Amino acid sequence: MSDTYLKDVNFNSDGLVAAIAQDAATGRILMMAWMNREALTRTIALGEAVYFSRSRQKLWHKGESSGHTQKVSEIRLDCDGDLLCLQVDQAGGIACHTGRESCLYRVFKDGQWQTVDPVLKNPEDIYS
Repeated sequence: MSDTYLKDVNFNSDGLVAAIAQDAATGRILMMAWMNREALTRTIALGEAVYFSRSRQKLWHKGESSGHTQKVSEIRLDCDGDLLCLQVDQAGGIACHTGRESCLYRVFKDGQWQTVDPVLKNPEDIYS
């Protein structure tokens, strides 16, 4: 497959583009991560989400250590070309390293952040 699709993606000065993972069945936003050209290319080739870890400065195949992979059914690019939205089937129902379904588990209410989603699995059990 040609990689000409990459020319439409507006990678930032660090060579990255924001990528949102959304549950394909429910529409819930699960997480946001970054992709570089190689991560996007590998995601397309594998059919599973591959991101770029800014803290580790390397590619990260989602679920490589937890088993909570993301099977990608669709990738959308926004009008400015600087945001990807991946429709995914989240293995194990856990996207967050805290053991929750979504990384977006806190709600701003009454002047503070309140945790509203339960831990589904202890992170120590996931990453041991």
